Formats: sequence, C-alpha cells, structure tokens
Amino acid sequence: MEKTVYIFGHKNPDTDAVVAAYAYAKLKELLGCKNYVAARAGHLSPQTEYIFNKFKIKAPEHISELNPKTAFYMSGNCTTVNENSSLWEALKKIDTAQSQVLPVVDDKGYYKSLLHYNEFAKNVLLLMNPEKKTPVTTSIELIMQTMKAQPIILKNEKELFKASILVGSSATESFVNKLDQHKSEQMVVIASNRPEIHEQCIDAKVRLLVLTSGHVLSKELRAKAEKNGVSVIISPYGTSSTSMLIAYSTPVIVMADRSIPAVQANDTIGKIKPLLRASPCRCLPVVDEEYKVMGVISESDLLREPNIELIFVDHNEASQAVEGFEHYKILEVIDHHRIGTLSTKNPITFINKPVGSTSTLITGLFRENKISIPLETAELLLCGILSDTLILKSTTVTDVDREAVEYLSAITNLDPQALGEEIIRAGSSIVGRGASEIIKQDLKEYTEGKLLYSVSQIEVDNTRDVLNRKKEFLDILESERAASKRAFAALLVTDIGRLDSIMILAVDEKYKSLFTFPKQEDNVYFLKGVVSRKKQLIPMLTELLAGMAE
Repeated sequence: MEKTVYIFGHKNPDTDAVVAAYAYAKLKELLGCKNYVAARAGHLSPQTEYIFNKFKIKAPEHISELNPKTAFYMSGNCTTVNENSSLWEALKKIDTAQSQVLPVVDDKGYYKSLLHYNEFAKNVLLLMNPEKKTPVTTSIELIMQTMKAQPIILKNEKELFKASILVGSSATESFVNKLDQHKSEQMVVIASNRPEIHEQCIDAKVRLLVLTSGHVLSKELRAKAEKNGVSVIISPYGTSSTSMLIAYSTPVIVMADRSIPAVQANDTIGKIKPLLRASPCRCLPVVDEEYKVMGVISESDLLREPNIELIFVDHNEASQAVEGFEHYKILEVIDHHRIGTLSTKNPITFINKPVGSTSTLITGLFRENKISIPLETAELLLCGILSDTLILKSTTVTDVDREAVEYLSAITNLDPQALGEEIIRAGSSIVGRGASEIIKQDLKEYTEGKLLYSVSQIEVDNTRDVLNRKKEFLDILESERAASKRAFAALLVTDIGRLDSIMILAVDEKYKSLFTFPKQEDNVYFLKGVVSRKKQLIPMLTELLAGMAE
C-alpha cells in the first residue's frame, strides 16, 4: 500500500473542519502532491451535509478511528501464482520478486495457500528421498513447461496423475525387471539414446517417455508409441537435470502450506501478531473482503514506519483528534484555535492565526501559492467561513475573514448574506433530532491541568425549543460527563438572531460553585453577547478552572 497522508478535522466535525480538510487536500493535489486524502472522524452535521449536497460534491471519507491495522504496515503490490502452475514456475517468481513467500491463488484470484521455503524444503525432501520412492503429482503439460521440452506425441497431457519416475540407465534385462515391478503404476521413464529401452517402454505402455539431451525416436518406434497411446517428449537437458525438473513440475498447490490463514486488511495489528508468531515463515497473506490477495505482511513490516501520515486542520488538541492518531507522524497543523495539548516527535509545519475560520487560512494558502481556486472548492470555502463566523457577525471575525469572503464571492458569484442565512437555517432546526445527536454534532473536549471537560455548540433561531427539552439534554450531558469522568459537560446554545447564548450545564457537585454566570433557571446560564466558543466561552472557563486544575 502506498503511503497516504490523511487530512483530518476534529472529532464531531463542524462545517469549517470538513470544508478545510476537503479544500486543503485539493490544494495539495493542485501542487502536484500525491495521495493526500481528505477525511473526517465523525458524521456530517445537517448543515455540512446540506452544503455538500447543494453543490453536488462528495464529502470527505469517514474514518472513525486509526488504530493500527494490517493495511497500514503491509508490503505493497504482491506477486501471486496460480495453484495449477508448476513449482518451478513458482520458484522463479519468488526469485524475481525477491520475496520469501508466494501466495497461491485460484483462477479467480482467491487465496488458497502460501508457498514458503520451509514447506517447500520439507516436500522436496520427501520426493528426493532415495529410500522412499514418493510419486510425483504432475501432468505431462507441466513436465513439458518445466523443462521446455519438445512434444512428439501427447495423450491426455493436461490430466494430473501420480507419476512413478524410472530412469532407463541400467542394462536392458535389469530395466525390464524394474519396469515389470511397476507395471501397475503410471510410469514416467527417462531415457537417453537407447532404442532398446525406448521399445521396452512403448511395449509396456508407460504413461510418458522422456528422451534426454535432444535425442529423437525412430519413425518405427514413433508409430508404435502412437498405437500404444504412449506420450513422448524430448528434454533439452541431460538425464540428471531432467529427473530433477520432473520433481519441480508438480503443481504448486501440492507443495504450498494450506495451514497458514489469511488476514484481512482491516484486522488490527493486535489481532494478527499471534498469527504471525505461529506462522513458520513469520508471514501472512492479506486478503480483501472477497478473499482475494492484496499483499503480504511479515513481522519485519511491523518494525518500520506505517504507510499513514496525518495533517490536522481546525484543531490542535489531542482530545479532539481522530482516535489512534498517536501511532502516526503528524506533518502539519492548520488551525485558528488556542494552542492545545498536542505534541509531536518531529518538527512540523504549524500555522495558527487568530482569524474566524480555518477556511480563511486555506483560502490564503491557495493565494500564497498562486493556485487558482476551483469553483466548487471556492463555494465550499465560502460556506466554511460564513458558517464559522455566523455570517461575519461573530466576535472572532477579522478583516482577513471579510476580505476572504469578498474574494470567494467574486469567484463564485454568490451573495454571502443570502448564502449564509440559507446554510445557518439548514443547521439550526432541532425538530425530530435526538438530544444525543445534537450534543455530539459539534462536541469538543478540553483539558485544564488534570481536569477534563467538554463543550458542545448548536446554533438556533431561538432557544425556546431547546429549553422545552432541557431535561432530555441534561440527562444526556450528565451521562456523557460521568462516562468520561469529566468535571462538567456543557451545551452552548447560540441564538443567531439575538447573538446571545444560553449554556446548559451538567457538572460535578464539587465544581458547581465555580459557575457564577447569570442563572436563567436551574442548570441553565445566560451568556449575553457570547457567540464564540473558542474566543469567548473557553477563555472564561479557563480562568474559572485555573485555581482548581492543580
């Protein structure tokens, strides 16, 4: 699998996070970078889904977690061999691919077994054991292919059979006795330029007569062989090499190890480690959902860097990043929030500016790199800025945001005010939606010292519908708080008409006295003029918790 760089917004992504990931992946593509993929760690909010549907654009791929999986470590393109190919052909493929193993597949590409040197050596030793003559499973066609033989007479050449190999090198009388002892078997006789041996084989109606070193059959004996149904081929090799090559003509499925299981690309590394340890070759084939071979994974593959790298947009806190991110190299962060708890092992590109939207920053990066913004990307970026700044009314808005909106509006020929009102309406209705869905739609976790807390946010036309369902929201908030051992869990409900908010709060009793905001009713606080979670509410909460976070 080629290295892929995933561009993620935060968990429970809002419109700005999803749009920024999409647009930055597009910029990387236009800059000539390969395998940069926009992704999202959560489901689309109603507003975000509406926007992508409106402009008929496919949303970024949903990847809920990045816990180490087989696909992230497996080797790239894998050479396979058909189960009916000869062992000789399979060994040549192993040598060419410079691999220790070779997955064996059927005609449709489905995994059947694994050829590795341990199993190969064991089976070849059985064939070569002089004290125990083991028949060779093969066909005349496979024997011909293995030694590049010249066909003279062919009868049922594709049929597999258990061949007893006899070399016609002894005296004629002695050879006839041996031939008579094996007359019930399907004989393959290897003979050089000895017409008397040729005739004995033809009279005995052996299955196959192999003439070595390019020797030929007389016309009289050829006619007799035709009449008796004896196949005849000419090997370009001497007797010794021909004998060895016949052993290598057996179908690879006979020599491969059927006991080694295949693993799925999505299997976790924890699941496959015991299987790797149990495998005699310390390798396992990797298959897709249809059981077709995708590659091979070995114990040594687990020692190298995974083929996944990450870029984060619209967040820089570990608690907000996609699950499992810590296993991978982070290349870049592009954000407009406070500097959080994220740390990296290597120096990275870190862009963090106090603007109203990450989409504003991505717009600027297009312009800095002198890359024209595709129309559909410009449409999404405009929506991202308008959504995150409440149509440029939020306290987070800067002149940079306003200028970006003006620029994108000129590209798209869209009215920012009308578009903003349209997309805000698309995300403001809570009718028919469960409290849990609404709370998780745009939920972010924060840490202050040793304290963990969460703040969700939703924008509505008015707060009445939410207050009418206060108990439902409080129950979910308390359940989430207790399950995650948070100090508190809050839902910030922003009235987009009045540009005020209320905060519904589920809080551990020992922290309840900290909250001195104006109380509208039990567990509900009125926050006049507060519309921004990152610029207004989080700084206030940070100050409240500063003394308790030790």
